[in-house]
Amino acid sequence: MIVLGIETSCDETGIALYHTEYGLLGHTLYSQIEMHNEYGGVVPELASRDHIRRVLPLIKQTLLKAERHLHDINAIAYTQGPGLAGALLVGASIGTALGFALNIPVLGIHHLEGHLLSPLLSKPSPSFPFVALLVSGGHTQLMQVNGIGLYKLLGETVDDAAGEAFDKTAKLLGLGYPGGPALSKLAMQGQSGRFKLPRPMLNSGNLNFSFSGLKTAVLTLVSKHDCLTQQMRADIALAFQEAAVAVLTEKALAALSQTGLTQLVVAGGVGANSQLRRSLTNRAAAIGATVFYPELEFCTDNGAMIAFAGAMRLQTADNGSQQPSSSFTVKPRWDLEMLTAPTPKQ
Repeated sequence: MIVLGIETSCDETGIALYHTEYGLLGHTLYSQIEMHNEYGGVVPELASRDHIRRVLPLIKQTLLKAERHLHDINAIAYTQGPGLAGALLVGASIGTALGFALNIPVLGIHHLEGHLLSPLLSKPSPSFPFVALLVSGGHTQLMQVNGIGLYKLLGETVDDAAGEAFDKTAKLLGLGYPGGPALSKLAMQGQSGRFKLPRPMLNSGNLNFSFSGLKTAVLTLVSKHDCLTQQMRADIALAFQEAAVAVLTEKALAALSQTGLTQLVVAGGVGANSQLRRSLTNRAAAIGATVFYPELEFCTDNGAMIAFAGAMRLQTADNGSQQPSSSFTVKPRWDLEMLTAPTPKQ
């Protein structure tokens, strides 16, 4: 079975073809970073219009790269939410229309489920159950994953997501958009120990996160200096990154201890951060646990994770509810715990 994946939740248009026997056949990704950089962040209306321009050409390009034809597709999976409403509508409408025209099943996929399952695209891959740390610009959550659709929330951020804090801190340091990668690059030039920043909720006794106070501490620090040298900016960037990584690492290890599990999956854009990967890998190894990461190209939003999540659900589900239909909905706000496991085939 070949599944076409369509991802249009925010500022990246992702298309992929996934074969349930042979794996990923091909994928393409178009990023809107250059367009949004002018405004210092994502402009929803511009994002939606750009998705409209990109989706069909990218589908054609992906089919060409995979040496497949439109009628080779057996099912379509699109990102149904969460995300920007207008952007989601682009992928949902095109995916539904194609499915109706080709008379094949179509299903909406939770964006975070795609991220959560993306490490399974790599080798070696984890097996159920495992703990998942989802860290992106919009979400920071710890989940216990017992199977497809069997997710238990262990902890989440009470304010800013980790990726959001990275971006806002980067802006305070005069870096461009997106700020996370730029801040991490600057931190590589920093001197550790020059500045001390708080580790919010590190000893809270639960698995929740908070990054707003850390961002405010950077603002206070920057405001104390009339002119920041390049070295000072690098030192602040490193101090911020060290604080964020320390909190994410400790909470993730606490989640493993609390659940008694020994597998940790890390997904989302912040999961590409090299210092976070080193910290988690080393600390987990010390307690006999293993950490699994998606390939770097699958840390950001992409069509491959949506096609894969769709294939996983279609392989085990009674797909009567996914038969071709001309109607569709999107869910800009959608709690991951609201998902259910696929209804097994009879």
